[in-house]
Amino acid sequence: MRTAAISTAAAVALSFLVTASGAAEPARPGSRALSPRLTELVFLDRVSLSRAEEARAVSLPADGPGSLLRAGGRVLVDVRFEDGARPDVGALEAAGARIVHVSPRYETITAAVASRLLSAIAAVDGVQAVTEVLAPMISGGGDSSAAETAPVACQGSRTSEGDAQLHAAEARARFGIDGRGVKMGVLSDSFDRDKGAATSASADIASGDLPGPGNPCKRRRPVEVLDDTAGGNDEGRAMLQTVHDLAPGAALAFATALNGQLAFADNIRALRAAGAKVIVDDFTYFEEPLFQDGPVSVAVNDVVAAGAAYYSSAGNSNIVSGGSDVGSLEAPAFRPSGSCPTGLSFSYTTDCMDFDPGDEVDNTYGISVAPGATVRVDLQWAQPWNGVTTDFDAYLLSSSDALLAYSEYWNATATQKPFEFLAWTNPTGVTQNVDLAINRYTAANGGDLGTPRLKFLFPNTAGVVPTEYTSSTTGDVVGPSIFGHNGAANAVSVAAVPFNDSTQVEPYSSRGPVTLYYGPADEVTPAPPIPPQTLGKPDLAATECGVTTFFASFDGSNWRFCGTSASAPHAAAVAALQYEERPSATFAQIRAAQTNTAAPVDAFGHDAAGAGLINALAAVGSLAQP
Repeated sequence: MRTAAISTAAAVALSFLVTASGAAEPARPGSRALSPRLTELVFLDRVSLSRAEEARAVSLPADGPGSLLRAGGRVLVDVRFEDGARPDVGALEAAGARIVHVSPRYETITAAVASRLLSAIAAVDGVQAVTEVLAPMISGGGDSSAAETAPVACQGSRTSEGDAQLHAAEARARFGIDGRGVKMGVLSDSFDRDKGAATSASADIASGDLPGPGNPCKRRRPVEVLDDTAGGNDEGRAMLQTVHDLAPGAALAFATALNGQLAFADNIRALRAAGAKVIVDDFTYFEEPLFQDGPVSVAVNDVVAAGAAYYSSAGNSNIVSGGSDVGSLEAPAFRPSGSCPTGLSFSYTTDCMDFDPGDEVDNTYGISVAPGATVRVDLQWAQPWNGVTTDFDAYLLSSSDALLAYSEYWNATATQKPFEFLAWTNPTGVTQNVDLAINRYTAANGGDLGTPRLKFLFPNTAGVVPTEYTSSTTGDVVGPSIFGHNGAANAVSVAAVPFNDSTQVEPYSSRGPVTLYYGPADEVTPAPPIPPQTLGKPDLAATECGVTTFFASFDGSNWRFCGTSASAPHAAAVAALQYEERPSATFAQIRAAQTNTAAPVDAFGHDAAGAGLINALAAVGSLAQP
């Protein structure tokens, strides 16, 4: 905890559950540069813990989205230097860090560090904050473990049903196009790193599902791999298969997005520099800002300004309850209640959020968590990166007021990011009702008494449902769950429609709109406020759960790639067909042709389906030369 640097690691090893009620207030960590979670890891390194036990102690999942992102057994961290200080690679390496990425633009170095060396990293001259990198959301997923069928000559052994559903096959036949002359860039976890996958890249080439030497359809130009340094489930290869299904003549390139969001942003630029005309990704980092463009959105802006088209998954974070979308709650201002739940009895937990927008006072927000489900809470507020003055913390309590999970970054004095994140997995066999509390920290050298707009959402969760305040009222807005670069103005955000049902948007497909209140975080100087800019998101819908050779879930006959991760490459591949038909087209023209010809998805509105389901035949036709 913020005040809870573990007094003895042995005590944590025995309990793994901090109970605030009746507990003594532990001493504050000695270094604010090191985040509370990393401070705790230093202590936990002294005892032998399983990965699950360690994760529970720091209020994060053991693996998957929101877990500690690791590289070679080390923890991936962002080392932020003081304003004006030059990021010192040599000093960090001397302290034991393995450098993963350097961003002079944001005066931040991403490094892999052994837990026992974290304190030494924080002590390097000029370091202002060392924070853990949380594993991002990938808007697809699954496992891989089955054998593959024999290839079919002159076409891939598996072709996504999106080829027919989006009328791409018809467009290729009618206009004699296949995406040739267009280079497609894909960003995801990995390309050919999963040794347990049902196929490899070389096998996919031999079966005609990827281009390269030996491809039976004579598509001999292999995927250009710019960066495949991070481990993963090869979801990027599945995306490339999808693109190749719809635009088999397009040149393909890949770069990982799994080395932190600053490296992700620079790999977007690297793909454009390598000639990618259309770029698509399926990632979201929890830390990406809700109220302004962050580093990844800035990179999207850069490549679009340089002439590229950009597509991104909408995300899989929507929650439906009683027929309503309830994946988030946004309040126009922090409402101080003057109190906190009895389970938060520390001296600094005295002013928690009043969730009731009316005359009553309620300092907790109820959430239902199914057996084995993981609740993730992403809390942010409307202050710009590097201009944070208010410090909020988030806590999750049981129905009996026991503290289950917490998040306590030094927002105003160290991280300079308006971001808190916690996660908790229900270990029981029955549904648990838990309560969220948000405290405004104003102790010595803490935050101010600001009351900024704030929002929290439950990204990438299943089995989690809010139980109160599920309707928009009195200025509070409930529902929108698209955030970060997935909702950037210059990115086409793609929702998910099942391959076998064009009349529905998947209930988990994230909903819009997105509203920005600050300019982009494109440097270390805080961005100024802007008039609220509301963006209609998502932009379009496309196919999900199409077949692949290996990813991600096996239905007994086929591997099916589901989620908005699958929808985004379908939409991007259509753009490649359009660009071949009209090479001089601008991204604005490509985008307009797709949105103007899209088919409505039954009664689903723009916040769920955007302009509707892409129709490649009509989109290409609207750009066809006379």
